[in-house]
Amino acid sequence: MGKDTNSGSAEKKNKGNSVGKFFSGVGADLKEIGLTFTEGDWKTKVSYLIMGFGPIMRKQFLRGFALLAMEVLFILYMVGFGWNYLKDIGTLGTVARVMNDNGTYSYNDNSFLILLYSILSIMVICLFILVWRMNVKENRNEEKKIAEGKPLPTIKQDLHSLLDSNFDKTLLLLPVLGVFVFTVLPIIFMICVAFTNYDANHQPPTNLFSWVGLENFKNLFSFSTTGLGSTFFTVLVWTLVWAFFATFLTYFLGMAVAIMINKKGIKFKKLWRTILVMTIAVPQFVSLLYIYKMFANDGLINTYLMKWGLISSYIPFWSNPTIAKVLIIVINLWIGIPYTMLITTGLLMNIPEDLYESARIDGANPFQMFRSITLPYMLFVTGPFLLTQYTGNLNNFNVIYLLTRGGPQSMALSNKAGYTDLLVTWLYKMTVDDTNYRLAAVIGIMVFVVTAVISLVVYSILPSVKDEEGFQ
Repeated sequence: MGKDTNSGSAEKKNKGNSVGKFFSGVGADLKEIGLTFTEGDWKTKVSYLIMGFGPIMRKQFLRGFALLAMEVLFILYMVGFGWNYLKDIGTLGTVARVMNDNGTYSYNDNSFLILLYSILSIMVICLFILVWRMNVKENRNEEKKIAEGKPLPTIKQDLHSLLDSNFDKTLLLLPVLGVFVFTVLPIIFMICVAFTNYDANHQPPTNLFSWVGLENFKNLFSFSTTGLGSTFFTVLVWTLVWAFFATFLTYFLGMAVAIMINKKGIKFKKLWRTILVMTIAVPQFVSLLYIYKMFANDGLINTYLMKWGLISSYIPFWSNPTIAKVLIIVINLWIGIPYTMLITTGLLMNIPEDLYESARIDGANPFQMFRSITLPYMLFVTGPFLLTQYTGNLNNFNVIYLLTRGGPQSMALSNKAGYTDLLVTWLYKMTVDDTNYRLAAVIGIMVFVVTAVISLVVYSILPSVKDEEGFQ
């Protein structure tokens, strides 16, 4: 008990220290900026307004002109482009289109572009602040070197550092910019759309959309006749149930298949593994659509069952919600077991045979050896893989959409949701079929929240994370 209490106190103390270190770091940074200005020479003080002025005056031309160019580009961007959109961020535009005297239309504001380029401009401003801070730090470092009598680096040395000691920064410059433009920017844009009324009735440039605050979130969690609360929680529960069974059934059955194939005395091991791997080689787009046709009302399964007299009417494999859900989970086993079998096969071979020999001498039966040796080892090694599989199944678009399109549909569910829809497939239908971007953005945020919470909670309790040396 004492150990648990101490470890809990240590965790709280570390969290408190992290927060404290962050704020103390910000305070120290602001203090350094102030000291650099008060203690710096006139060149440094001018550099606070004209970036790179100090380095240029100290003959650090490469660094100085690079910083100056950054400032010039920033001013040109904001004056000529960024500010034109950023000034309308509060309203997202007021004039959509105006009819001219000759009957034609003139388009003015565009809410989509205003929001997109405003976010981009805010990111550019943040980047400029970072570069300005580098400018201040550069002036301080140069003054310190001069005070210590050390020579400042030449242009040749600067260029050499970009290809040597700082080559990592040079190499990562374009990828990092690409991540911000093609990943971070769309994510922030999607989050912002969740607070607007961007849907089929508000399509710029013809019809503008505007900020609505938390209205979309209230609608999603509302259980009123016009709210989506009932539909959302129905889809959410099925998403969690699907991810659980799709992950753990394939994991344990795949492990069982690997154990059986690896068992001594089993012949044609390579053949059995090859047969299972063949299911991975066939594209899911082909195999799942074929399976969908097989279990249709007039498909192969129903046709032969009726022909053999086993049933009098077709089985509603895809129109009955319960049967459809069970069938999807079973079909997913055919897809998931080969992956798990391949992964666990290699891991099973790494378990020391001495452990099993000792267990046999002690009188342990096969089940006891599996529970005490095989399973703990596999869970320890494959814990992160299981977490990855679970989060992947939360967003498993292919299996659901190719088999059922999220159906069967029902009047009890709103916004074209079906009983087998996952949050991600429901989001897709909202975006593509219904162009309800505002609610799709809210669903996207919910998918992120659910995935992030589950990942963080499970990751923190994984044995391989808590006890990294447990099986070494």
